[in-house]
Amino acid sequence: MTEKDINIEDGETLNEEKVQDTDIKAETEAEESEKSEESVEAETDPLEAAEAQIAELKDKYLRTMAEFDNYRKRTLKERTELILNGGEKTITALLPVIDDMERAIANGEKTEDPQVLREGMQLIYQKLMKVLEAQGVSKIETQDADFDTNLHEAVALVPGMGDDKKGKVIDCMATGYKLNDKVIRYAKVAVGQ
Repeated sequence: MTEKDINIEDGETLNEEKVQDTDIKAETEAEESEKSEESVEAETDPLEAAEAQIAELKDKYLRTMAEFDNYRKRTLKERTELILNGGEKTITALLPVIDDMERAIANGEKTEDPQVLREGMQLIYQKLMKVLEAQGVSKIETQDADFDTNLHEAVALVPGMGDDKKGKVIDCMATGYKLNDKVIRYAKVAVGQ
């Protein structure tokens, strides 16, 4: 080998090393650029994910609000219908009693016997009370009862009735009624003092 050859060979060796160094630098630069692109993508992905999550939550919120608004309107409508037509069941139950009253009035003109009229009125009263009981209406008992402000309204105080009648109902002026255990009219009573 001559010097030229060595130089050429050394040059080639040097050139190969330079090429390898250049290739390594290029690879390193490519990796760094990929890493920087990935970091940019990594920064973009959480932002996009957060925006997507926000959009999804906003959609759920709007749907929930719309569903609640529909529920509110529906219950308001049902409550209004219940108030307007709630007495329909009771009125329908009372119609046969009204029919009986009309028949009693018509037959009362044909007879002069007061006993027949009393019996007819008693039957109609009993039927009316059965209809009201079926609707949940009950009388408040006052006979020999202790005075209770939750059930009775004292209209008069009767003095001199003795110790055994003190705080007791003496007389009932108007019957009280409950609807499903709720007082709808207090019994007006006289109370012993």
